[in-house]
Amino acid sequence: MHRTTRIKITELNPHLMCALCGGYFIDATTIVECLHSFCKTCIVRYLETNKYCPMCDVQVHKTRPLLSIRADKTLQDIVYKLVPGLFKDEMKRRRDFYAAYPLTEVPNGSNEDRGEVLEQEKGALSDDEIVSLSIEFYETVRDREEKKGPLENGDGDKEKTGVRFLRCPAAMTVMHLAKFLRNKMDVPSKYKVEVLYEDEPLKEYYTLMDIAYIYPWRRNGPLPLKYRVQPACKRLTLPTAPTPSEGTNTSGASESASGVSTATNGGASNCLQTPSSTSRGRKMTVNGAPVPPLT
Repeated sequence: MHRTTRIKITELNPHLMCALCGGYFIDATTIVECLHSFCKTCIVRYLETNKYCPMCDVQVHKTRPLLSIRADKTLQDIVYKLVPGLFKDEMKRRRDFYAAYPLTEVPNGSNEDRGEVLEQEKGALSDDEIVSLSIEFYETVRDREEKKGPLENGDGDKEKTGVRFLRCPAAMTVMHLAKFLRNKMDVPSKYKVEVLYEDEPLKEYYTLMDIAYIYPWRRNGPLPLKYRVQPACKRLTLPTAPTPSEGTNTSGASESASGVSTATNGGASNCLQTPSSTSRGRKMTVNGAPVPPLT
C-alpha cells in the first residue's frame, strides 16, 4: 500500500522565498536569462539601479532589464497552496491598502490585484474544510453513444432530476469514498470499486484537497466524481495432474523409481509426481508392455 510522506514547510522554504526580502513570493516574477524568481516589487525596485541578477550576477539586459522578467503564475499558485493563510492575508492587505488610498490606481485592474478574490474562487482548501461532491456511475464512450441514440430519435424521455451530493471533509481520501460506496451498495468482496475524475482513475491515497489542486475544478459546483465496479484480480490456481490408476495405459509417460515423470515420446514434463502407495505391488502396463511392480 502506498504511504504518504509528510514534508515540513521549512524544508521547502528555499524554493518558496524571495532572496531580496526574505518572505514568501508575492506576485512571483522570474528572470528570463537565469530563471531565478523574486517578488515582483522586489525585483523591479532592484533592477532600477542594477542590471544583473542578485543571485548569480548574470546580466539581465544591457539597457532595459524590465523587458527580461516575466510573471510566474504557476510558481505563485504553488506558494499560495503550500503556505497556509498566505493568500487570505495578502488579499486582506490589498483591500486595506486600497481602502486607505482610494485614489490609487490598480496596476491592471484585476480583482486579485484589488484583493477582491476569495479563497473559494481561487480553489484553495484547508484540511478541515467541507467539500461538496457528486458521485455517479461511470459510463464508457460506447455506453454514452448507445444511450444518446434513442434520445435523439425521440424514443426515450430524458429524466430531469436534482443533483444529489455528499458533504465531506477535504482530508477524506478516495479509499474512504470507495469503502462508503461498497457498503452503501453491498458490493461483494470479489469486486472492487474504483473512483474516477472524468475518465481518469484516482489513486486511493488522493484526498479531496489533492483532487481540487490537481484537476481543473474551480468550486463552481459539487466536485464531479464517478465510480465503476470491476472484478477484483485473483490468483490463478494450476490444475493438478491426475495420478495413473490401476490398469490404466499411461502411454507417453513412464514412471521412474525417483518419482520424476518423463515423456517417452521425446518430450519432458515439468510436473513432479511421487508414486502412489496403492500402486506398489500392482501390475502396470506401458504401451502394452508389462512393467515389474515397485517394491
